[in-house]
Amino acid sequence: MTRDSTRCPAPFNMAAHVLQHAERLQDKPALIIAKRDQPAEIWRYSQLEQAIRGTATGLLQQGLRPGERILMRLGNTVEFPLTFLAALAIGAVPVPTSAALTEPEVQRIIRELAPALIVAAPNVPCPTRADCPVDCPIVQTSRLEQFHALPPADYDFGDPDRLGYIIYTSGTSGKPMAVCHAHRAVWARRMMWQGWYGLGPDDRMLHAGAFNWTYTLGTGLMDPWSAGATAIVPAPGSRSEDLPELMKTHGASIFAAAPGVYRQMLKTCNKLTLPDLRHGLSAGEKLPDLTRRKWADATGTPIYEAFGMSECSTFISGSPARPAPEGTLGFPQPGRHVAIVDKNGTPLEPGGEGTIAIHRSDPGLMLGYWQAETETRARFCGDWFLTGDSGLLCPDGAIRYMGRTDDMMNAGGYRVSPIEVEQALCTHPEITEAAAVEVAVKQGVTVIAAFYSGPAALDDAALSHYIASRLARYKQPRIYCHVTELPKGANGKLLRRHLRQQFEADHDTA
Repeated sequence: MTRDSTRCPAPFNMAAHVLQHAERLQDKPALIIAKRDQPAEIWRYSQLEQAIRGTATGLLQQGLRPGERILMRLGNTVEFPLTFLAALAIGAVPVPTSAALTEPEVQRIIRELAPALIVAAPNVPCPTRADCPVDCPIVQTSRLEQFHALPPADYDFGDPDRLGYIIYTSGTSGKPMAVCHAHRAVWARRMMWQGWYGLGPDDRMLHAGAFNWTYTLGTGLMDPWSAGATAIVPAPGSRSEDLPELMKTHGASIFAAAPGVYRQMLKTCNKLTLPDLRHGLSAGEKLPDLTRRKWADATGTPIYEAFGMSECSTFISGSPARPAPEGTLGFPQPGRHVAIVDKNGTPLEPGGEGTIAIHRSDPGLMLGYWQAETETRARFCGDWFLTGDSGLLCPDGAIRYMGRTDDMMNAGGYRVSPIEVEQALCTHPEITEAAAVEVAVKQGVTVIAAFYSGPAALDDAALSHYIASRLARYKQPRIYCHVTELPKGANGKLLRRHLRQQFEADHDTA
């Protein structure tokens, strides 16, 4: 990759970069909200930029200033990406959060970040201003829509390494961690254009996710706009079986989704006629080989998979230019600084198995965790950020995934800490101990299972209802198993792997 592609220019603004083609491509569709049996809602580049910069003016009028945090409690609407980019345009720090979070979870985030402003949809859990842990205004989505027509705000250019946005991920301590990213993170995403997507300005990328998912925000919206391409997002309420027709109608050349969406689509169709589609993209969780083969048989197109994490987005992938060899994750994207390191942080030669690590000089790596220097330092060994995943470096430079090193779970594309789930379970008065484990229920499908000890087995429905008030839906176990005691090692450490292996052996999930 050229020097120009890896080194972010200065001064820089993330939103200005995303909208860099807006003036030149004024009438070109930037966003198509695709609807079944109805005309699509089309946002042209000129409309998109006006709405974002108008919203930025509205945020300034609410008193939001550069460097201040704005908590986003928004649903699956276009206001999510508009508000995110509007905050970045004026140098404020947007904090997008999952709409599935419960009010107690949101309260904890507010206490931690002390936002200067909250934007909220009426159907998304959020404390009222009277119940809010900090005194800050709360702006409803109806007001955000009125901001679109305001005079455009100027972009706030500055150091590309300054704080741009914050996203939450689960930490190994059981406490969700606030991951801080710089404005330059969007520049680093250019490495995905050819290292994963095969993306160009003439493409139409349909992303199957909701507006308020960071996978959609990055891959489905900001990256196509940064490249001058067209983004297509299904209207809220669209079903998996609607997607082939939407792709065909709107000429989608690239399709992006989580593995579960591919599985759902293939349940009802053995043959899909998609004349404009070149390939699919998958991320968020491991794509089963069976799903990959069925998709190729149904469409005649490949799926390119990417591996990543909240701290660095995706950084290993296969691509049209360099497909992943069978059984591997693919290759570090050109311009990435990735290695397999040993316990001392020394990069290994091909054939060596160790921890997948990212060098601190990688332009896409996070700045650190919010006000958590100790936790940030703990993730580094020398100059290498340790992902917590094991890998093996193949002779051709591809990386083979060998499993997690920290028991983290994957629920529908979200990384979930077992400790956070276990802590919620142990608040139940009839549970003595608990363990949360990701288990396979059939080939290519895994869910979170909760194993617990206590005086007696509890009613699954009642226990599920109890947990629903304490954890976001994607963190909630789908299986509950009462056990006499939990397996532990000689030092008293919980052996989650034993529980997974025993469950899968008993249920024959091979």
